[in-house]
Amino acid sequence: MSVTLSPRALMSLLVNGAKAVDVLETALALGLLDALEAGPVRLDALADRFAVRPLRLYKFLDCLESLGCVTRHEPDDDIAGASYRAVPGLRDAVLAVLGPDAIERDRDRYPWRLLHGRLAGSLRGEVGMTDDDFAWPPKTDAQTADFERSMAAGLGPVIETLRRHADRLWSDRRRLLDVGGGDGTLAAHVLDTAPALRADVFNLPAVAPLVAATRADRGHPERLGFVGGDFLAGPLPTGYDAMAFVRVLHDWPNDVARRLVEQAYAALEPGGLLLIAEEFRTPDRLAVQFFWSYFLIGVDSCVSRLREVGFYTGLLTEVGFTRVAVLPGGWELVTAYKPG
Repeated sequence: MSVTLSPRALMSLLVNGAKAVDVLETALALGLLDALEAGPVRLDALADRFAVRPLRLYKFLDCLESLGCVTRHEPDDDIAGASYRAVPGLRDAVLAVLGPDAIERDRDRYPWRLLHGRLAGSLRGEVGMTDDDFAWPPKTDAQTADFERSMAAGLGPVIETLRRHADRLWSDRRRLLDVGGGDGTLAAHVLDTAPALRADVFNLPAVAPLVAATRADRGHPERLGFVGGDFLAGPLPTGYDAMAFVRVLHDWPNDVARRLVEQAYAALEPGGLLLIAEEFRTPDRLAVQFFWSYFLIGVDSCVSRLREVGFYTGLLTEVGFTRVAVLPGGWELVTAYKPG
């Protein structure tokens, strides 16, 4: 979905954001998005199918067009003959953001309202999040469990890309260490597509019960393990021919990210694979991450830094990895190998 607007037009859409969400939720609930993705479809056919008034539907579709969601072809003055088509992927995008299991619904439970209308004070340090509002890093078992549950909710694009490249990634691998791998959700999905692989999650000891629950739920009792530790406090475990940093490195300054990559290089077996999955710094990703950019204005202990992909490819090469590649997908994956 791509649309270029003047600053004035963009401001008009932003100030009417709640109304735009109403239009999109209605289009999703009616099934209109499914019909539009199968288009082009005429307005009179849409009106008959959904039992709505054509003139009112015409204006509703103008709303969708203004958002860059549909294209319209109107050959003459008869609006009934106007035809519409949704931009590719619109329904899935709306479902991901506004559907019942949307990541945005998970994000909305965070106390962002503490900052709303008080951003100037927050920028000056007068308003902020306490540890009771948002603790980073998590300090209690309950905070850890809540944080890891939220992180698992946003793994969809990474899982999709890992599935897409499963044969390339895992066909010759035996043991994977998922560094900072949350509650094991991602590792379990990897095991679904790699029957010869064993995966261990390396995370703080407080996460062990969460991984145990995932192990039981996902049916990998002998292949999904856990290793307790703190990757900021010591070296990474050895004995693995694959390691992954998935949504880990962006939480730390450049020197810490470099140190973690160096530790991975030292710990990996010769010929070992290192995989990095992050939201790279692009206009699309900045938009998707808008909530965290806003919310973390009130948090001094966390940045959630989106970096250009070149930061990671360059770092891997500098550390000594070879065969550095960027694999396409919902989130791109950076892969590299320790020389054998």
